[in-house]
Amino acid sequence: MLKKQKTEVYALGQHISMSAHKARRVIDQIRGRSYEETLMILELMPYRACYPILKLVYSAAANASYNLDSTETNLVIAKAQVNEGPTVKKLKPRARGRSYPIKRPTCHITIVVKDISLDEYVEKNFLEWLKKPKWKNKYTNMTYHDMYSSEGIWDKK
Repeated sequence: MLKKQKTEVYALGQHISMSAHKARRVIDQIRGRSYEETLMILELMPYRACYPILKLVYSAAANASYNLDSTETNLVIAKAQVNEGPTVKKLKPRARGRSYPIKRPTCHITIVVKDISLDEYVEKNFLEWLKKPKWKNKYTNMTYHDMYSSEGIWDKK
């Protein structure tokens, strides 16, 4: 019997203060590449969006090493996406008591890292699966308390 094994972990950065269009320009360059190649690309690109994306790639690799016990040489960027977040709206005072609106866009970045050394499906021992009980009686350990007993709250005057 085959059992699906977890091979992907992710890191999510929310409310990063830059437009989604500028972050997508960098994300498109790293999608599908290996972890080490991604680090080199992000360190050498001249865009401001590279630093928060680099932090997210580091975080996803740390999650993979902790949760999957995988090494960094086996990691590949499986998915990378950028979604628009809420826009921060402010007012800047101008001459003659007027105001000028300022809109600061934010974005949510998701980096999914996959370990290519792990198999996605693992063979599960069928005989051990049969020996496990299908159900547990959850009422066997339950103790009933009599609320009308002599030691309750209601006896105090």
